[in-house]
Amino acid sequence: MAEFVMVPPQRLQAEVLQALLEEFASRDGTDYGERECTLEEKVEQLRMQLLRADLQLLYDADSEQWDLLPRAQAELLLNS
Repeated sequence: MAEFVMVPPQRLQAEVLQALLEEFASRDGTDYGERECTLEEKVEQLRMQLLRADLQLLYDADSEQWDLLPRAQAELLLNS
């Protein structure tokens, strides 16, 4: 069973957070709407969603992987 931990973005070094956001923004299948956005625009959108707590950064200690999830989905995983 997965063991998820919420990671507050402010606990990460700026360079680490930037790298995580860039990696997430460049994943295949990530959709940002009708028009194409630059990587920098995508990263900034993600950063703002994290600051508003619309997105949560979760780390799975078992698989040693992380993901950005909508708050409601993250809460379900954390409370299961």
